[in-house]
Amino acid sequence: MAIEIIRCLKDNYAYLVHDEASGETTLIDAPESGPILKALADKGWSLTRVYITHHHWDHVDGLAGVLAAAPAPVYGAKADAHRLPPLDHAFEPGDSLPGGAEVLDAPGHTLGHVAFHYPALKALFTADSLMTHGCGRLFEGTAEDMFNAIARFDALPGETRILSGHDYAQANLDFAARYAPDPEALAARQAELPRLAAEGLPTTGTTLESERRLNPYLRCHLSQVADAAGVPGASPREVLAQIRLQKDNA
Repeated sequence: MAIEIIRCLKDNYAYLVHDEASGETTLIDAPESGPILKALADKGWSLTRVYITHHHWDHVDGLAGVLAAAPAPVYGAKADAHRLPPLDHAFEPGDSLPGGAEVLDAPGHTLGHVAFHYPALKALFTADSLMTHGCGRLFEGTAEDMFNAIARFDALPGETRILSGHDYAQANLDFAARYAPDPEALAARQAELPRLAAEGLPTTGTTLESERRLNPYLRCHLSQVADAAGVPGASPREVLAQIRLQKDNA
């Protein structure tokens, strides 16, 4: 199985998951139709299905254009069906989907947000929940919601790749540097990101293990992170809430 990372809009990512054995191809989110259709054509892949993580326009606005050129069934959360594009299949957290994905509940950014875990690929498509070196803004859910979602992700194997919905890596890393990340990992990533940008390469796809060394929202249980957030002795949930508030006001 192969993953194709597609840049869309200003800083979004869409993904194609292709099974070479079956020829099936799954699209995860559709921010913009043009780049997605080009990737399908360049690869010679036919679209089999579409998975949607949440209802925000920059994850669904390209769907109509994609389906006009490459009709395929659309899968989305049953709880959010009223505000998603028309669904052919509605799922619930815990469901297993065609193509090998497991649905994980991931509220916080939105209440109906989900993530897609592919155990066989060691990949987790997190959209705007856990992100590269950060997490999504809490538009609808609470810090408690986001904490619980991230805890679900943190239970996965460390080699799991985190494939998020936006390229916010540099801004997130600059912010994360305030909260006692692993110095060696921080220095390596600070050197790597400018190179990736210069070469036009994706910044998404870091492993869960590497995020545990850099991402403050995965390190809220550490006393040095609580101290850096200005809430020494606070619970991990309180630390996450405080860091997210500071990010909102940064």
